[in-house]
Amino acid sequence: MGLTLGAVLVVAALGVVWWLTRPPALPTIPHQYLATVQSATKTCPELSVPMLAAQLDAESHWNPQADSGKAQGIAQFYPSTWAEWGKDYTGDGRADVWNPDDAIPAQGAYMCHLFKEVKGIPGDPTQLALAAYNAGPGAVLKAQGIPQIPETQNYVNRIEALIPKYTQTYAKQISASPSPPVN
Repeated sequence: MGLTLGAVLVVAALGVVWWLTRPPALPTIPHQYLATVQSATKTCPELSVPMLAAQLDAESHWNPQADSGKAQGIAQFYPSTWAEWGKDYTGDGRADVWNPDDAIPAQGAYMCHLFKEVKGIPGDPTQLALAAYNAGPGAVLKAQGIPQIPETQNYVNRIEALIPKYTQTYAKQISASPSPPVN
């Protein structure tokens, strides 16, 4: 009995060590948003599914009800930005910041605009567009780069760290998707 109990304790201890030291799970695009993110990235060549996914993760952790008190919805639009960029992508008659099927395509369209706004500023265009999404394009234009705003710098760094993770999991997601029949 003592030997059995000892073996159980060793196995349990190994399990705890594994649990505490295992690598963190890679983020994935929630299935219900995959097609919307894919569609939103077709707005311009600078956008990619992993980049937009990483940005949504950083903005709201995929929570369509996210509300910072200033920014709202899955894409965290400020009301003034939503008033300009929010559209009724679902065809239900209203542009709804709380509806991911409206907010994610609006985010894609706005990001495309931001890529154009930061064109010509020295630096990585993706980092500059992300900084413009976070701090506003005026701040990036004034700084002629990523503004010296810790929140914005952390935002860009966080998304840059998430992009390779989403690249890896997105490849698995699309390879696991059923393929259309070939005629």
